[in-house]
Amino acid sequence: MTDAQQLARQILDTVGGSSNIAEVENCMTRLRVEVASPSSVDLPALQATEGVMAAIAAGSNLQIVLGPGLVDRVADSLEGLRAGPAGASVSPEELAARGAAIKASARSRSDGRTMRAIRRISAIFIPLIPALIACGLIAGINGILTNLGWLPGVTPFLAVLSSGFLSLLAVFVGMNAAKEFGGTPILGGAVGGIIVAAGVANVTVFGETLAPGQGGVLGAMAGGILAAYVERFMRRVTPDVIALIVVPTVTVLVAGSITLGVLMSVAGVVSVAIGTAATWLLANGGAFAGFILGGFFLPLVMTGMHQALTPIHTTLIDQTGWTVLLPVLAMGGAGQIGAAIALWMRFRHNEALSRTIRGALPAGLLGVGEPLIYGVTLPLGRPFITACIGGAFGGGVVGLFDQLGHSVGAIAIGASDLSLIPLLNGSSGYGWALLGYGSGLIVAYVVGFVATLLFGVSASVRADLEAQSAAPAGDPVAPEAPIATGPAAASAVDSVGAAR
Repeated sequence: MTDAQQLARQILDTVGGSSNIAEVENCMTRLRVEVASPSSVDLPALQATEGVMAAIAAGSNLQIVLGPGLVDRVADSLEGLRAGPAGASVSPEELAARGAAIKASARSRSDGRTMRAIRRISAIFIPLIPALIACGLIAGINGILTNLGWLPGVTPFLAVLSSGFLSLLAVFVGMNAAKEFGGTPILGGAVGGIIVAAGVANVTVFGETLAPGQGGVLGAMAGGILAAYVERFMRRVTPDVIALIVVPTVTVLVAGSITLGVLMSVAGVVSVAIGTAATWLLANGGAFAGFILGGFFLPLVMTGMHQALTPIHTTLIDQTGWTVLLPVLAMGGAGQIGAAIALWMRFRHNEALSRTIRGALPAGLLGVGEPLIYGVTLPLGRPFITACIGGAFGGGVVGLFDQLGHSVGAIAIGASDLSLIPLLNGSSGYGWALLGYGSGLIVAYVVGFVATLLFGVSASVRADLEAQSAAPAGDPVAPEAPIATGPAAASAVDSVGAAR
């Protein structure tokens, strides 16, 4: 049994078994589990499970922070455990439990439609992130080599490697959109492919000639979703004997026609509006806009609302070649790193806290901030606020560069902090983008560090941490867990506004 399978088994046991699980899904770092009966979940045991960075319960929804890579393997293993061995019998009790799980899932869907809609849209783009990072890094390396005039025989080769995926991005978005909404991925890809087809230039709609790529990923996403609904309807009304021919043909014909005749034009207007608004915001709002965006990004990550930005980033990259929002928002994580380093220095004799920070800090420096959020800053309350302050000042610096005409952009998503450096670009080239982003990082680190050192920990929390540091081994004061997570983190969410 692999480590991922073993961890999946432990998670399954602590959440009440397979009969208590209604749904399993994951993003890049978190495993999300919908349960039928929240009272059947042993949350303290789940939080204490080795490999689980944090576990937070919100009604019937569990968010389990595992980290990148591992979360994908655990999600697959957990789905396999839920399915059970082929041909296994199902007891009446388990069938009843599954019915209760389905009912709980439906109830949670109605209670949190906005968040579920955001997660579904995000799920269309999350599988694309590895390819976006890979192609972005190759494009970044190619840009540096081109600017330096090095290896001229290699740069055309790298240009093809980096641009192949991006040139067909609409196809992949259409496939994922159809799959997420219950359709056949390849039919969604066929509809998405219409957007980048060269023949689009021969089509006139509303008196205007379309252009290949018009509408971008938003048009492809809408077309893929539409294809899924058309296909599902056709499967219900088409006799089985002719379904193989009729269903895909009608799906592509109807969804493709609407995409070509309506969605491309509408999505094109929306895409241009998004690009114009983002550029205008930072070009005119400058430091103030960057301050607000950088300061409020960590709360978005904490609630999962940051997923709504994924299609916006992708649209900006597809439209202009880079997203000017990501470097500003990345400052939130930089402020948190400064806060974590301050806590590490201030309470270095507290082995539990130091161990947690040492484990989470490398991931934070590579752009994965959730271990620090749920394991360090959020449970302690005030450090989460001082991290946001650091992020605000860093975002203000990046926004100032945008306002001065040297826009700072990222040519791929999925990276942050130090890992974003090779993916930078902007209106004045890589050098200015690196200067703007690097300056923002340094300011966010320093402000987050100083703010946390000066007033980041209340007197009561400081006394508790110092008491834990002074407690001898085996003393009840010294906790075995690194830092309170789960309920502690949830209570910290409620107390953050009051700064403890």
